[in-house]
Amino acid sequence: MTVIAVSMVLGFMTALYYMYRSRHSRSMILSLVLIPAIEAVVIMMINGNMGTGIAVAGSFALIRFRSIKGSAKELTCIFLAMAIGIICGTGYVAVAAVFTVLLLGVAFLLTYAGFGKESPNGKYLKITVPEALNYDTVFEDILDEYTTSHELVSVKTLDLGSLYRVEYDIDLKYPDRVKEMIDVLRTRNGNLEIMCGSKAGEKEEL
Repeated sequence: MTVIAVSMVLGFMTALYYMYRSRHSRSMILSLVLIPAIEAVVIMMINGNMGTGIAVAGSFALIRFRSIKGSAKELTCIFLAMAIGIICGTGYVAVAAVFTVLLLGVAFLLTYAGFGKESPNGKYLKITVPEALNYDTVFEDILDEYTTSHELVSVKTLDLGSLYRVEYDIDLKYPDRVKEMIDVLRTRNGNLEIMCGSKAGEKEEL
């Protein structure tokens, strides 16, 4: 019971970190709390029994996860929860506690300090252009004027090739002049769809 209780407490700590400064679902939080205890019980039941271990591995191999892509933070927390369960299940409860506190302490510190955070002026820009328009060069002078840097990262065809959607990573030179930049771009792309947004929602996946 001690192992299960400690596993759930450490899982709860992992869930608290996951909730910190990020959108989350109730099911994900419950999973992070319960996964370590489940993993610990499985490890204790195996307890060196090779046959049982193979049977458990086979049953887990049959599980197929069908879900939306997870963010880097979600995957990190799930792996941490599994590691906690394995360490507790093998009897090293104190090691699991120290490992969790140390790892989450570093994670909280780096998150609070803004380590690795994107520049607030960093955006992604999606522009729909007609097939006949040369997207390689037609927007260069506008982007040079309104951004400090820009990079073409993807091109996608739309409507059976009659349209293209080009995507740029940009750093705005004038964050308060986004509308002005879009209005100028519209004069080049025939007033087709243009979207400018934060990089965060696009780049969180691991």
